[in-house]
Amino acid sequence: MSTLRRAPQECGSWFWDLCEVAAPELESALSTAERMSRVLARLQLLTPAGLEYGWHVLDVGATGMASNLELTQPWGASSLAERLRGSRPVAFPAAEISSVHVTGTGTWFDATGKPRKEPRLIDLSVSPDPTGLSAELSVHHDIWGWYDFSGRPHPEVHRQNAPRLAAALKELIVVLGVSAEPGDPTYFGAATPEGFATPDAYDGGFGPDLTGRL
Repeated sequence: MSTLRRAPQECGSWFWDLCEVAAPELESALSTAERMSRVLARLQLLTPAGLEYGWHVLDVGATGMASNLELTQPWGASSLAERLRGSRPVAFPAAEISSVHVTGTGTWFDATGKPRKEPRLIDLSVSPDPTGLSAELSVHHDIWGWYDFSGRPHPEVHRQNAPRLAAALKELIVVLGVSAEPGDPTYFGAATPEGFATPDAYDGGFGPDLTGRL
């Protein structure tokens, strides 16, 4: 059972425009997702278990339909892309995959250093859009910031988790050959190239209370 509160909107996100370093096709998207997942898995941030992907029709738009696939075979299997294409909705024979989301669990550490598993600790997606390949990573929990969602400082939680996210972002730049672009700030946080910006403290050393929108 999850012990973390999850924000309905991301606390931070990072975007990679890969159009100059990777082909805009499904096989390339899967290869990119696999390389990124390898980095995240080594840091215990994401252990891939499956793929979720939506469908769109060129010049028409999204179909509103999505498919799921368990990762029961190696990423490098040549048949993986064809398995994804083979799940195309029969009502949309011209549909193509719009974005591939890697699903799984990650490990975070509480204030005592105890490891805990959490589904969707990291959200990772890669888009094989014909205009250019791109990837995005986002997080929805407060363990990466100096304050929790209530505005209370939690330095031990921050110390146990934020450096791993920063290390992942740094390594992904090397793996992909492209710098990450931090996403726009949201109600729940502001991303920086290395992690998160820390809001100015209020009187008493507390940060903003964000629980009203959880």
